[in-house]
Amino acid sequence: MKTIDFDYYLPKELIAQNPIEPRDSSRLLVLNKTTGNLEHRVFSEIVNYFRPGDCLVLNDTKVLPARIFGKVFGKETFIEFLLLKDMGNNVWETLVKPGKKAKVGVVLEFKKDILYGRIEDILPSGSRTIKFSFEKDFYSILDDIGAMPIPHYIKSELKDKNRYQTIYAKEAGSSAAPTAGLHFTNALLSKIEEKGVKIAKVTLHVGLGTFRPVKVENIEEHTMHTEWYTVPKESADLINKAKKSGKRVICVGTTSCRTLESVFLKHGEIVECSGETDIFIYPGFKFNVMDALITNFHLPKSTLIMLVCAFAGKESTINAYNSAVENKYRFFSFGDAMLIL
Repeated sequence: MKTIDFDYYLPKELIAQNPIEPRDSSRLLVLNKTTGNLEHRVFSEIVNYFRPGDCLVLNDTKVLPARIFGKVFGKETFIEFLLLKDMGNNVWETLVKPGKKAKVGVVLEFKKDILYGRIEDILPSGSRTIKFSFEKDFYSILDDIGAMPIPHYIKSELKDKNRYQTIYAKEAGSSAAPTAGLHFTNALLSKIEEKGVKIAKVTLHVGLGTFRPVKVENIEEHTMHTEWYTVPKESADLINKAKKSGKRVICVGTTSCRTLESVFLKHGEIVECSGETDIFIYPGFKFNVMDALITNFHLPKSTLIMLVCAFAGKESTINAYNSAVENKYRFFSFGDAMLIL
């Protein structure tokens, strides 16, 4: 399969620049993957598509204010860092800009007397590892000095940091939001539960590797970056109960999907566990756990649209995307949503 096969035409003006208020007033395109039929709804109406006994799976990762600026010690040179992955012992993998200034051994001051760092290594991908030194809680310092890692295609300033978090975000560690979850409100989740739907939470810390462009011509040659996940026992039990009783497991976002399918491939069932995954889902993949998917509209030629095509079929997916363009849906992180049944 060629990367170009997953391209589609998208006018720039359809790339959402601001989150919509309230969260659940975004539009919802419902795709029946068996028939290819499309319905145009509002996200708050999604409750009508759930059935008692269904299990809704949420990714409760929390986005770090991961964009920070460091001043090269003793100079007036600044380097921008984007935290990607906690490697333990206060060492993080980071993206840097400009890279030519970020050489091994460079010491940086992020906040005087509060946070310092030293560049330890340059990885094959070009990212850097940096070892931080600090006195207080690292995450509290990030909350103070860091900015949200808003995607490059969003040019507007984000006035409220919380709008790039899901309302159920809990476990800090992501470099980007699991954006399918941004549409949910507490009231909507309560309505879903009142209908007899069970809610299971997993954690997958979203890395930027998920969003990096596929640069190879043949998609089978693309290598995914690893992302850390965990599945609690309570969630594993809820998911397994739904599967065994013939009910549906509905994943909110590609990250929830990748977590469950990774665990199944490793263990043969959903179990309490933690680990890393570099699973790459594209057409031909056999889904063992997920029965339905809630997701946003993804970038052309991305691994995310490839996952959607694997689940819904490439022809139906591209047709749905073209319909969304014709009907002026809003695309990407702050855009509208799809429900694939």
